[in-house]
Amino acid sequence: MLDIALMRSSLAEAYDLAPSLEKAEATADIHARMNRVVPLADWARYAPYVMEINRLKRERNAVILAHNYMTPEVFHGVGDVVGDSLQLAIAATRVEADVIVQCGVHFMAETSKILNPAKTVLIPDMAAGCSLAESITAEGVAEMRAKYPGAPVVSYVNTTAEVKAASDICCTSSNAAQIVAAMEGDTVIMTPDQYLAQNVARQVPGKRVVWWAGSCIVHEQFTAADLREFRTHYPDTQIIAHPECPPDVVAEADFSGSTSGIIDYVHSHKPGRAMLVTECSMASNIADELPEVDFVGPCNMCPYMKKITLEKILWSLHTMTTEVVVDPEISARARVAVQRMIDLSRKTMA
Repeated sequence: MLDIALMRSSLAEAYDLAPSLEKAEATADIHARMNRVVPLADWARYAPYVMEINRLKRERNAVILAHNYMTPEVFHGVGDVVGDSLQLAIAATRVEADVIVQCGVHFMAETSKILNPAKTVLIPDMAAGCSLAESITAEGVAEMRAKYPGAPVVSYVNTTAEVKAASDICCTSSNAAQIVAAMEGDTVIMTPDQYLAQNVARQVPGKRVVWWAGSCIVHEQFTAADLREFRTHYPDTQIIAHPECPPDVVAEADFSGSTSGIIDYVHSHKPGRAMLVTECSMASNIADELPEVDFVGPCNMCPYMKKITLEKILWSLHTMTTEVVVDPEISARARVAVQRMIDLSRKTMA
């Protein structure tokens, strides 16, 4: 566990991190990407961290992979590659830098390490976990295999390396239906997100999809009743839901897709008012790109994603901690499942 007091005192000795309008002005081009959601007063606090992080990246030959759920100052301020789980996984196979700093949650850092066993992979806070990843173990996968003999196991990337190693192939929310449809046989096991599996089952009616009873603490909180009530007050709102939401929530939405799919949809349709039924930072990160869109609530915050802050990223690069390590044998088996997903996704994208 991070010693926050020690981290702050050590960083204060090494860097000038006092709020600075001068540094805010010097990084005005970066601030312009999030001006709508990050006031200048806040940017004056963030700018000193952003400048030091970007300098240290060059010194360490490091690259930052930032998920769409990162806060704007991380996403726009220091992220070198940004995107959803599939985009970051593909990017991890192309990284030339010696060091990868994963700004997301632990399973994402493990995935980067699995795909880059010779590189140093850091996560700014080891406590940045995931309710889905914690909901299933390799033993749980074995239990599903015993219950449905011969059925292939498709595991969400939101899983540990051990679960990936016990699976036949991985998927993300953007390619889950494509992956399931490509599996041999009538029955397909999906772990661990029960709602993603149920939503995929509706998209791939030719398959019998069975699932593990896991769920995301962010997306499971949304209800269809809430969305219907919102529509009565704002009938012109485009409701856009992530497929980790319960099926009745997805059914109420005008569109459902992965985080990258949501971004593409809003960019192409440019609705006057949009509700993104997913993690809160999604709307914040695209607000300045789409000034004509009014983003409205509700949204839910992921407590795990929010553990990654500029302060912790700077500490991670300053101390080269905390390194993510995966057992080589588990990594080799997990790499097969992840690479199968990437290869199959690339075939469709080509």
